[in-house]
Amino acid sequence: MSFSPIFPGSVDASGQPATLGVMGGGQLGRMFVHAAQRLGYFTAVLDPDPQSPAGCVSHHHIQTGYSDGKGLKQLVSLCAAVTTEFENVPADALQALAVSRPVAPDAAAVAIAQNRIEEKAHFTASAGVAGVTCAPYAVIETPTQLAAVPADLLPGILKTARMGYDGKGQVRVANMAELTAAWADLKGVPCVLEKLLPLKAECSVIVARGWDGAITGFTPQYNVHVGGILAVTAAYEGNMPSALALRARSATESIASHIGYVGVLCVEFFVIDDGSADGALVVNEMAPRPHNSGHYTMDACDVSQFDLQVHAMAGLPLPAPRQHSPAIMLNLLGDVWFDAAGQLRTPDWQAVLALPGIHLHLYGKLEARAGRKMGHLTITGADIAGVKAVARQAAQILALPGLDQLE
Repeated sequence: MSFSPIFPGSVDASGQPATLGVMGGGQLGRMFVHAAQRLGYFTAVLDPDPQSPAGCVSHHHIQTGYSDGKGLKQLVSLCAAVTTEFENVPADALQALAVSRPVAPDAAAVAIAQNRIEEKAHFTASAGVAGVTCAPYAVIETPTQLAAVPADLLPGILKTARMGYDGKGQVRVANMAELTAAWADLKGVPCVLEKLLPLKAECSVIVARGWDGAITGFTPQYNVHVGGILAVTAAYEGNMPSALALRARSATESIASHIGYVGVLCVEFFVIDDGSADGALVVNEMAPRPHNSGHYTMDACDVSQFDLQVHAMAGLPLPAPRQHSPAIMLNLLGDVWFDAAGQLRTPDWQAVLALPGIHLHLYGKLEARAGRKMGHLTITGADIAGVKAVARQAAQILALPGLDQLE
């Protein structure tokens, strides 16, 4: 698809200012809205939550469900193009919007990311051009498929095909008996069983692809997860072997191009111990949107992942980002707002904000809960050693986990 660029600050024949829409009102939508508004666009958010982080800062907040016909019609009446901030927006709603407005990413790409079965099939189909495939797996949708699971896939990880994120809907199983019990505990919903591989590290790559096929992006991020939730992202030279980084970036571009993707895409990889010095790459999953591991780009790069999201959907040129500072991102979950006795407290921002190179981003969420993403810290500096030192201080003040795995 091609269309004339939607320029910021422009006004159409009816007097409507150039407005970009986003399905979903969470923190990713909030940061998209900030990036779009900084360029001069008006914004519209469709989200049912009256206190959604993105809706609270947007020009327009349409408070309806994602499949509500009236809400979708209102979004179309306001916006020149639409994107999404999370992958569980109904693909049918995106398809309905695409009848009259450019939607990036499109419904087909989002549908792939919504279903692990579809996602695995896509990774397998694109392996020839990407040079990287996923872990050995089996689809389990029926008792017959369960009984036919090859023995060499165990031990493994059973994952629900839908709605699994941040470690949810995932169970480690050592043998057939545990697999059978785990599938029953998951109510027999469609699942994927992945073979458990010897994990050395985790990384992710964020790229942006335009309507014309132009593609750009960032160097890979090294990630640390705690309890299935991203805790730390390290973004600096030497965070992973250069040959592995180049392979991950190339594979991500191939995965995006294979489906004609438009927008910002994050692909997560496992680095597997295969006996070689660097290890081997295995693709884990993709997110059809900006990603938690790319938040550092707002402070450490001259173009952020959200800037690229705006450029891609509006048909603007895609500038190659330049990272000007080494960076470490620390995720801030709701746990930080509770003391050891479980009592609600205000985190010690006084001490944290006194540290050099600290960038605090809170998402405007009014209620802290354990495991809920409330914000993040990005630490930048002139050199890697200095960034690591400040990150250790911040992590100690706030009792944040995962940083020790970078040492």
